[in-house]
Amino acid sequence: MTTATSHEQVFKLPDLGEGLTDAEIVEWKVAVGDTVTLDQIVVEVETAKAAVEVPVPYAGTVLRLHAEAGTALGVGEPLITVGAGVSAPGHAGPAEVPDTAEVRDTAEIRDTAAERYREEERAGSGNVLIGYGTGHEPAPRRRRRRAGSAAASAGPVAGTAPVAGTAPVIEPHSPRVISPLVRRMARDHGIDLTTLAPSGPAGVVLRQDVEQAVARVARQAEVPSGTQPATDPVPASRPERTPPTRSEPASDGPVRIPLRGVRKAVADKLSRSRTEIPDATTWVDVDATGLLRAKKALEAAEPGRRVGLLALFARICVAGLRRFPELNSSVDTERREILRHDEVRLGFAAQTERGLVVPVVRDAHRLTTVQLAAELARLTELARTGSLPPDRLTGGTFTLNNYGVFGVDGSTPIINHPEAALLGVGRIVDKPWVVDGALTVRKVTQLSLSFDHRVCDGGVAGGFLRFVADCVERPAILLADV
Repeated sequence: MTTATSHEQVFKLPDLGEGLTDAEIVEWKVAVGDTVTLDQIVVEVETAKAAVEVPVPYAGTVLRLHAEAGTALGVGEPLITVGAGVSAPGHAGPAEVPDTAEVRDTAEIRDTAAERYREEERAGSGNVLIGYGTGHEPAPRRRRRRAGSAAASAGPVAGTAPVAGTAPVIEPHSPRVISPLVRRMARDHGIDLTTLAPSGPAGVVLRQDVEQAVARVARQAEVPSGTQPATDPVPASRPERTPPTRSEPASDGPVRIPLRGVRKAVADKLSRSRTEIPDATTWVDVDATGLLRAKKALEAAEPGRRVGLLALFARICVAGLRRFPELNSSVDTERREILRHDEVRLGFAAQTERGLVVPVVRDAHRLTTVQLAAELARLTELARTGSLPPDRLTGGTFTLNNYGVFGVDGSTPIINHPEAALLGVGRIVDKPWVVDGALTVRKVTQLSLSFDHRVCDGGVAGGFLRFVADCVERPAILLADV
């Protein structure tokens, strides 16, 4: 998305796909006066789904950056202005005016490629942003460099060598990688990240580092100026104890936190789910002792192979959706139609530093249990690093949520719109259980199923949940579907 005036070319925030309408500037990779090449990464933005590096479809000199780091821009708003053969203000240099025919040919090629990009995006090719606006092969995603627009402005352009005889200045605790969530938290509380000692691996500043810094600032604000907090008990000879005077910080009312990024996407989706879907929840306690034994047997059969409980629950859900396909559906509210899907695209809830995300396992019905385990592990790691492509965050047909990792037994989970059902799994704990008429201690968990009452009635929902519970208690039942 570009606009050209004379030899100044304005690159606007492109359509990032998947229904995204805005993005927040995380870090500029270039500064005014820098020279950029075709398809060079110039900025990193954070959308509601992932962090994305944006290449510029022009070559020339950076004349203007239209937004500072931390600013939210809508699709179509000016992002960066590049001058072809034009020196930036304060950067004198010879101006080379390209041949008119060459400019025209380049523009035609760029427009054709941009149209091809839009067609690919609509077709679901996943070629989003990388190589945008040009006919070159997609550029590989590079690891995020040191955060902070000041460092990007002071350093050389990516891909160029530093000036001979000079050495980069490295701060004592300069973090190489900072998540957008940690950076925003520090900015909201006025914490300078360069003053923090990173506790994460490879010099990574973690959320706990910022929280500790905020706590230190709060404690300092409570201690009156020129005094030290008491560390020794008051002597017994003192007749009475005078409480210390505390300086309470002035309150300006509640802290206002804008809903944007992942938090905004989650809020919008859950609000729409509650507004559109007449959901109901049913639950059952199950004996998971047999499932835990099956997990150990699978891992013992091939040492080094890890098959987690989430993968086993995923395997059971896929088998259950074959028997009860009504729950593998969505509703077209405009056309008042139920869309029953042939393939199972299994979403699973993953908690990350950026918030709750739901990666999607495509064609889950075609994968074995071991393949499901590997794909779940791979997508979880991508989610934690913020590297999930947008097409892996949408399109699910059923969601699995293991909230037992938070130490809770159950909940009434909200359906992930526009899906029709969601299975929640609570923690597995020792509980008294009756087996063959005798009381014993077993590993028990609670399963909760929220379902869209438009696509089925309680009989179907109860049948699915009972099938899942039976497979948890007697995993051998799954052999019937092999």
